[in-house]
Amino acid sequence: MSVPLVALNGVTKTYSGITALDDVGFDIGRGEAVCLAGENGSGKSTLIKILAGVEKPDRGRIAFDGAQQSALNPRASAAAGIKVIFQDFSLFPNLSVAENIAFSAELGEGVTLFRKRHVRDIAARTLARIGVDMPLDAPVETLSVAHKQLVAICRALATDAKLIIMDEPTTALTEKEVRALLAIIRRLKADGVAVLFVSHKLAEVLEVCEKVVVLRNGRKVAEGMASEFDAAALTRHMTGRDVALRAPAALDASAPVLFEVASLSKAGAFDNVNFQLRRGEVLGISGLLGSGRTALAKALFGLVAPDSGTLTLGGLKVPLGDPLKAAAAGIGYVPEDRLTEGLFLLQSIGRNVAVGRVDAHSITGLLARAALWAESADWLNRLRVKASSIEAPVRSLSGGNQQRVVLARWLARGPQVLVLNGPSVGVDVGSKAEIHEIIADLSRQGLGVIVISDDLPELLSTCHRILVMRAGRITDDIPAGSTSETELAHRLAS
Repeated sequence: MSVPLVALNGVTKTYSGITALDDVGFDIGRGEAVCLAGENGSGKSTLIKILAGVEKPDRGRIAFDGAQQSALNPRASAAAGIKVIFQDFSLFPNLSVAENIAFSAELGEGVTLFRKRHVRDIAARTLARIGVDMPLDAPVETLSVAHKQLVAICRALATDAKLIIMDEPTTALTEKEVRALLAIIRRLKADGVAVLFVSHKLAEVLEVCEKVVVLRNGRKVAEGMASEFDAAALTRHMTGRDVALRAPAALDASAPVLFEVASLSKAGAFDNVNFQLRRGEVLGISGLLGSGRTALAKALFGLVAPDSGTLTLGGLKVPLGDPLKAAAAGIGYVPEDRLTEGLFLLQSIGRNVAVGRVDAHSITGLLARAALWAESADWLNRLRVKASSIEAPVRSLSGGNQQRVVLARWLARGPQVLVLNGPSVGVDVGSKAEIHEIIADLSRQGLGVIVISDDLPELLSTCHRILVMRAGRITDDIPAGSTSETELAHRLAS
């Protein structure tokens, strides 16, 4: 029997009396792809940090290639071929593709002088290894997310990676880019490189991995061949309960039109967009990268100024290109990138909600702090935000709870229409189901909700209708109950 590339046995880690990992053990073989699944807070990040040598376990044994690691640190982990690609990729945006790929390899060789030809040779050779062609001199800051990820993979391979740990590698990728990434993972496996794959997108995980390890509350609760799991079984192990996908309740046929978009156009982004949103309706808008869906979402809230067209809410025209006036008219917008566009990360959870209601609680120039704080706490309670304290910084929350904080801020303002751009991006499966239930509740209360997403199961389980965008135009208007995931994917790609 061959010695596993990585062997974990009884790994335990606590922080201030709180157990993050409890007696976790499993093996990773050479050329094997292992899915590490679990909700936020399950211990996945702690385990990754331990493998990277950033954190030290309180108990347990770790072996690389059969050699016990008694004093694991980042240098020892890197020397053993363990490379981690974090969600932010940790690249140098001002350096070129070639310089980013070769940086760690040159550093490992102790090089003190820049060798341009050698750097380009390393980069070209590594890109060829995964079958990718990319301009070597392009600054990394000019690349798409998908290409930045490929640069991060190549940087790991340039330093003789034996195990690449990918933390949520598909979160910001389109369906086409995900297909390309999975093909590269298969190529790495065939080349003997192991992959530890952490993702909330369960279908992708099962497609590319041989083995699945599930953590819940710091303990390993399931392990087996990927063929033994389906998405429902994985969800059950991750959450401890069944989370069923349900079609939304039928929309009231007599529901009046609440919001109307007419002949909305923006050169280079979208063209002649027309649709109506009824009271209580959840309307999905989907499309591949470059379809115009994100620009349209921003235009509905005034973050992008259309060249022509009209928005009408409750019979009144909404000024274009002005988010303050859009908000005042009753439109709310939850951005896809909550970390940079939706939250004040250094501020408290309470302040992140309260900021949207300061004007409503100002009396003759004085702020009624107690009432403002009580209202914020009430909304956080309604949306079941799990936090140690309302005073805790919002960055301390899981992705799902952060998303609920952004929702709480907008719901406190009492919008009539809520635009949700990627409402469950980067959140675990349990939080995703809870966010979908919040959307259903908002629909029952009569809000009009627009969901911008490329998560097809999400669209089918939350939306009454789905608009498909391609090349800036709406090409299909599909009642959600009349199509399948396969058919919807075909319409997006065709």
